[in-house]
Amino acid sequence: MSHATAIGEPTMPLHPPEPEPLRTGRYRVDVETIGATIARALRTGSGRPALAELAGMVEELRGHVAILLPEAQESTRRLPTDSTETHRQRARLDGIERQLRQEPGADVFTAHVRVQLLARDCEWLLARHTARTSR
Repeated sequence: MSHATAIGEPTMPLHPPEPEPLRTGRYRVDVETIGATIARALRTGSGRPALAELAGMVEELRGHVAILLPEAQESTRRLPTDSTETHRQRARLDGIERQLRQEPGADVFTAHVRVQLLARDCEWLLARHTARTSR
């Protein structure tokens, strides 16, 4: 089901379809859908979105991050424990986990910041995923 804007143009659904689980219990990464969601989220700064729209975007991004995060955590666990790069990656992943636990925000400004942060986190995770799968 899609939603319409004030001028009647169809938009993407607020919530992504449920991802298809693989036999391993993980979910298939739909690079195109996640990329489109990131692009839409990063464009929210160019207008005046409603709080409900931003909250929906937060939930959509959370869903994508939840799919990408376990793979990034697993690959980081395989890095040498005493390297600076390992520390940087673990710190970034810890920050992403904290962002996932945050509420969308009680006002438009806070929700907008959450969307932007989650979009950047999702973008980073997706770049890591595509780099690993293109090898």
